[in-house]
Amino acid sequence: MFSKSKINDPAPKEEATKPAPAAPSTFGGTVPTGSSKPKPAASVLSADLHVVGNVKTSGDIQVEGTVEGDIRAHLLTIGETATIKGEVVADDIVVNGRVIGRVRGLKVRLTATARVEGDIIHKTIAIESGAHFEGSVQRQDDPLANGASKPAAAAAAPAAAKPAEKPAS
Repeated sequence: MFSKSKINDPAPKEEATKPAPAAPSTFGGTVPTGSSKPKPAASVLSADLHVVGNVKTSGDIQVEGTVEGDIRAHLLTIGETATIKGEVVADDIVVNGRVIGRVRGLKVRLTATARVEGDIIHKTIAIESGAHFEGSVQRQDDPLANGASKPAAAAAAPAAAKPAEKPAS
């Protein structure tokens, strides 16, 4: 019924002078290939990978395996098969799997398959029905700041005062 018009199609000679088209990404989006600095694709830690140690990047990470250590990233996606034992810090965090440790992020999302055992410090949070969560939730304007461990500092202050309160023998 309808057919594509060739009016807007470029001539073959024009294609050679145009910048290179965007290359397809393995994650469904496109990565620009022109002279502007392209955003690298997310790093993937596969399900058969077991990392012992901290992982830090300014980019995006998708974890499907096991990490025993802290993770810091821009966007962190924790897959359904993933287990993280350590602190997780990122601008955006999507938890589909298991986290045993503190979660700190501007945007934190626990999906229905999420299992989190630890405190969550966030600016915005979404917890889907079915998610399992044991810990406390605290909202902060800047949860990524190094001073985000205020609850631990507040708990340590009374403990430090107790020895001074003991009567001398």
